Amino acid sequence: MSASPSLRKVFAKKRALITGGMGFIGSNLARALVRLGAQVTIIDSLIPEYGGNLRNLAGIDRNVCVNISDVRDRHSLPVFVRNQHFLFNLAGQTSHMDSMTDPETDLEINARAQLSILEACRNHNPDIRIVFASTRQVYGKPDYLPVDENHPLRPVDVNGINKLAGESYHLLYNHVHGIRSSVLRLTNTIGPRMRVRDARQTFVGVWIKNLLEGKPIEVWGGEQLRDFTYVDDAVEAFLLTAARTEAVGGIFNVGGGPPVSLCALAELMVSANGGGKFVVKNFPADRKKIDIGGFYADDRKLRSALGWRPRTSLRVALGKTLTFYRKELSHYA
Repeated sequence: MSASPSLRKVFAKKRALITGGMGFIGSNLARALVRLGAQVTIIDSLIPEYGGNLRNLAGIDRNVCVNISDVRDRHSLPVFVRNQHFLFNLAGQTSHMDSMTDPETDLEINARAQLSILEACRNHNPDIRIVFASTRQVYGKPDYLPVDENHPLRPVDVNGINKLAGESYHLLYNHVHGIRSSVLRLTNTIGPRMRVRDARQTFVGVWIKNLLEGKPIEVWGGEQLRDFTYVDDAVEAFLLTAARTEAVGGIFNVGGGPPVSLCALAELMVSANGGGKFVVKNFPADRKKIDIGGFYADDRKLRSALGWRPRTSLRVALGKTLTFYRKELSHYA
């Protein structure tokens, strides 16, 4: 992502805090903020089941302040939020299956900890500007496609319910306490530094790993439609949302290019890799219960309000991601 002069003017010499900053999107966001001249502080618990990876900061580790801390530790939060101009709140438990097998942990991270963060801001830095990372999962199974921000909210798993609570806290504190907050509902974000060792973050990561290890991709179902956002485009959405006053108090879908079926995605990945195989299988029974079917986002609100648009085609995104992991897979697999 190129550093536009307008964004540099907003973020240069400003202090920005990223929760979950050693994760996939958080670390790419940290890189963009460093390029823009911001003073970046990162909080990450580095719990192995989640997305944090020290390798994600390779090359910028001397340009950021890193704190190995858990957002569930509410007593440490005031120290971190004081004097920050921006808070990019990306810390979260992302696995839908983990949320069903361990709902208490999902509740603690995605709901209770979010309330603690906001309380720390209210009491110690009420002028901070917050962008909260939410998920398409809050919509549940779509009534219509593409899904816009007015779609009914019917989460189908514990993760979706708790992420909806987290975004609701942010909007409440915006409206009642004046803590300037915005919500971005992300779809399927892909790119360098994504988790590939398992499907806790996205199934695409496992597909990348299997391709590069010469193993077949498993496609469950195959007809479901999805849209995909390249991580640089997602990062730009975070930066624009934080920078623009008209985004305060808003909820925005972050989409991608034209939707594709999972089978078409597998074919495209094999083509981008220059080889590989995929097999189509029935959906596992435990996952079928919380599957939302086809989904792709209507992101016209974000485009209209902030001038954002996805700049990276799916083929280019897959090519860049595969190129990254051909060199870096040993640090992630």
